[in-house]
Amino acid sequence: MVTRLRGLWASFVERRPGTAQFLVFLVLSNGITVLQLALMPLFRAAFDGTSLVGTDFQVWQVGTNPDGTAYHVFDYAAGSLPEGGGGLAYFLAVQITLLIAQVINFFAQRSITFKSNSSVARAAAWYAIAYVVITLGAAAAQGLYKAPLYELLIDTWGMGRTGETAADVLTMIINSAISFWVFFPIFKVIFKREPEPAGAVATEDSRTA
Repeated sequence: MVTRLRGLWASFVERRPGTAQFLVFLVLSNGITVLQLALMPLFRAAFDGTSLVGTDFQVWQVGTNPDGTAYHVFDYAAGSLPEGGGGLAYFLAVQITLLIAQVINFFAQRSITFKSNSSVARAAAWYAIAYVVITLGAAAAQGLYKAPLYELLIDTWGMGRTGETAADVLTMIINSAISFWVFFPIFKVIFKREPEPAGAVATEDSRTA
């Protein structure tokens, strides 16, 4: 059964390499998302109750909200959600989770999805740049939905701690979805499969002969 499935997959890869590559990317990305969903509550719990919750982290103002208050790229006002923004504790929980996930994602996608043999250092540099840009974009977008989402689930629907956990999950899923659709075309560029030198191919063939 396993051999047959491998044969079918190999045939599919040969016929539709682009689609097969995207499917592998999709599976790995979903696995990374599950990892993020598992890590986020752990880091939230680790920082909960510390002084970090009461520490403001509101930087890079990019305009104002409809009510006239400042709109920040990173908007983590002091205080527990939904009254506050989770403070520095929430920021660290999100960013540490994303950093761990993206480091794993880098090596998994490079070796499994794209089978890249190009420079690791060059790819890592471009990946880091893309990660920073996407993180800034996702953080700016979070200002549109984070506070209303937590208020809806915790207060309006009266779900309390369960609502907070659900909001954590939804927030991480939204962040993952943004990363998913942006990273795939970037990976296509930075994770290249360079042709093997003719001498290396000949040596490999002689070994298997």
